Amino acid sequence: MNDNTTPASGKVQIHDPFWSEYIRLVREVMVPYQWEALNDRVEGAEPSHAIRNFKIAAGREAGEFYGMVFQDSDVGKWLEAVAYLLETKRDSALEEIADGVIELLAEAQRDDGYVNTYFMLKEPGKEWTNLAECHELYCAGHLIEAATAYFRATGKRKLLDAVSRYADYIAAVFGAEPGKLQGYDGHQEIELALVKLFQVTGEEKYLELSRYFLDQRGQQPHYFEQEWKKRGRTLHFPQLSMVHDHLYSQSHLPVREQTTAEGHAVRLVYMCTAMADIALETKDAGLLEACRKLWDNIVNKRMYITGGIGSMEQGESFTADYDLPPDLAYAETCASVGLIFFARRMLELEHTSKYADVMERALYNTVISGMSLDGTKFFYVNPLEVYPEVLGKNKNYNHVKAVRQGWFTCACCPPNVARLIASLGDYIYSTSTEGDILYVELYIGGRTARIMNGISAVIEQISSYTSDGKVRLSVTPEQASEFTIALRMPDWCHEVQVSLNGQSRTHHAGNADGYIHLTRKWVSGDTLELQFAMPVTPMKGHPHIRQTFSKVALQRGPFVYCLEEADNGTRLYQLRLPQGNEYSLAEEAGFPEGIRTISVSGRRMLPEAGWGEELYSSGPPLKSREVQLKFIPYFAWANRGEGEMSVWIGEEQ
Repeated sequence: MNDNTTPASGKVQIHDPFWSEYIRLVREVMVPYQWEALNDRVEGAEPSHAIRNFKIAAGREAGEFYGMVFQDSDVGKWLEAVAYLLETKRDSALEEIADGVIELLAEAQRDDGYVNTYFMLKEPGKEWTNLAECHELYCAGHLIEAATAYFRATGKRKLLDAVSRYADYIAAVFGAEPGKLQGYDGHQEIELALVKLFQVTGEEKYLELSRYFLDQRGQQPHYFEQEWKKRGRTLHFPQLSMVHDHLYSQSHLPVREQTTAEGHAVRLVYMCTAMADIALETKDAGLLEACRKLWDNIVNKRMYITGGIGSMEQGESFTADYDLPPDLAYAETCASVGLIFFARRMLELEHTSKYADVMERALYNTVISGMSLDGTKFFYVNPLEVYPEVLGKNKNYNHVKAVRQGWFTCACCPPNVARLIASLGDYIYSTSTEGDILYVELYIGGRTARIMNGISAVIEQISSYTSDGKVRLSVTPEQASEFTIALRMPDWCHEVQVSLNGQSRTHHAGNADGYIHLTRKWVSGDTLELQFAMPVTPMKGHPHIRQTFSKVALQRGPFVYCLEEADNGTRLYQLRLPQGNEYSLAEEAGFPEGIRTISVSGRRMLPEAGWGEELYSSGPPLKSREVQLKFIPYFAWANRGEGEMSVWIGEEQ
């Protein structure tokens, strides 16, 4: 097969000064690096054994299962990322490797369709006996997602046929009918994957199975308790209380009755993604209303300014409204990826810019913070404040790292980042159901062809959005055609100049849906030019967030900023930002093209001279001196060695 750069129909070919480098990193660094990691060939990194587990299950090698009970899922996510890369640029060498992995998976699959290396190798005969903890349906879901993506990218059915057999087997095991298991997964994932399988195959049974798993969750008597007693009260993860803590797995109530974001953050947003999928496919008003309530609780009361979610290490979970400690934040990279999945589905249900605003916030901050600028190191946890001297000493911070890691025993985050960035083109535009409105969700440079009101139109976006807020859109329909282009007004922007073929107008807000709607008969050569105002903006947290009260965080465009020790010295907590000072911008060597740092005059509170050895003293009032503060984009922290970091800084009145 010859390599080419022809994207699949409707796909965006990204050419962007900021994002093209990330996509190159995924293609040339992350996916190859993760392939090496999956094969245990990265020196000094945690072994994966994921590929070897499949080789043993397929009978190609002798040995024992190694790794976490969900180790198979890393292979599924890696394959899915590969599929998205192949969808926009064919690569015969990469496709050959992926085909080899698919052949291996097919060899490992049992005759009845089941495939899970943990149970096949380590606990044969105990399949489906510990749904609360052991991730069988989760792993199945990631294989299904990979299969649907690979089929769309290549047209090859081998993996799609294999996962269809697996899904058919699952449908034979689970259901409300007598003789079937009336359970559901501990870690949601199968639900959203089954919707994708339905969309590719057209088989309604997969949609119904997804709906069954959602509807069964939270019903009484509690299934996880029942299966725990049935298997002799044994636990796989005794430290996590997955069986008895029903909030942890969002099984405390039926999904339609849940109104607050509880438990494990990744599980919650994966569940919400599936709920939105089913609401869209079946017009289920009850599920849609539940999605709205859960969305509002996450975004308005339980989300960090960086788009991170999950504020507690124990259970990787949500806690209470407005409990958002910067230094103890868990904010798992996967959780923000899942939040983006949820946001994208909500946009399809009801086109309101608030969903795209959160999608952008999570993407530009927490998600890409999860990988180093060279694509070889990763954060699982994304705190908003770090003091390295307490790490390894105070167990409350055991989850926090001051530098990114090469790999993890539980390596869910790196392949999740890879698959999201590889599929980034799917998040840039949306089209109305009637095909008469093209929504611009993200201002990322690239080219795509869309059918608008029955006419093919090429949309080309040239963007320097991340550096100076400028965007240029060229519209080239095959023939003159009337439709609407809806431009999202970002929540961080209060003014945008929109020029249509040289005629300029200033907008201070969008329509009620948050978009600027431009309806006309578009002809070849029509051009839109946008200039978003990008001031540096001090942001405050809600007054009920006790940890950030009287503090501010700087934001410019989609980026949240932070202080780092490399620029500002140690004891960042001593720094203060006066109100009303002038900000200056500069580029930083080694940072992505066009990314600006922020400098501003601030103050450092000075310890009293001659304090001595006293731990506490009445002492004189604090003095201060003027210092120059330097802020960098949050996503870029920890790329210049280990040191302190803080998003929030005390505000001086």
